[in-house]
Amino acid sequence: MSNQGGSPVPLLAARDLVKAHGRTEALRGASVELAPGEILAVTGASGSGKSTLLHCLAGIVRPDSGAVTYAGERLDRLPERRLSELRRTEFGVIFQFGQLIPELTALDNVALPLLLAGARRSEARATAGEWLERFGVRGQEELRPGEMSGGQAQRAALARALVTGPKVVFADEPTGALDSLASEQVMAALAHTARESGTAVLLITHDAQVAAYADREVRLTDGIVASQGVTA
Repeated sequence: MSNQGGSPVPLLAARDLVKAHGRTEALRGASVELAPGEILAVTGASGSGKSTLLHCLAGIVRPDSGAVTYAGERLDRLPERRLSELRRTEFGVIFQFGQLIPELTALDNVALPLLLAGARRSEARATAGEWLERFGVRGQEELRPGEMSGGQAQRAALARALVTGPKVVFADEPTGALDSLASEQVMAALAHTARESGTAVLLITHDAQVAAYADREVRLTDGIVASQGVTA
């Protein structure tokens, strides 16, 4: 999609976001855009506002001021019911520790979003199995998260985030708890699958090697965008 000037219309955009946690201003006028199918890395030191920016863009928290627009809708003004619907159908979220449900097997964790969307159990489990295989977790389907390695569990979390075919995946330090080899495997799987399916990815990271998988990088400093550009 393009505007009349020919430049891409962003799928997701934040304009002049301000968000405080108590007396601490996490965001102080941050603006960022994510194009359809783009992988965007948001980098910066701890405390620079990266995770708060992701939470605002994903509709998890509302900014104190500024605007968040998704596919033409003002995300920051939507009722919680609509936000929950978007998180079930068009948004996928991956956190640093995966946040898989510990009591469920890998297969049932990945099938859960499909079941919540109304799929039959047999169909949901079959599709979940295909996604686990796609992310190289074959043979681990009946293991619970505590029985898997960190890399395996995080790849299962990737499968769960992508199984519904979301338009945007929000990845908050998805390799932060992994060693270098597992981190590389997870990022290669995420980047390949996102590009194959045309899914946009907002990637929060402090790791330059992880940011290198992105098309473009935005660096935050003290809650504002300090620099941005195409990754090398």
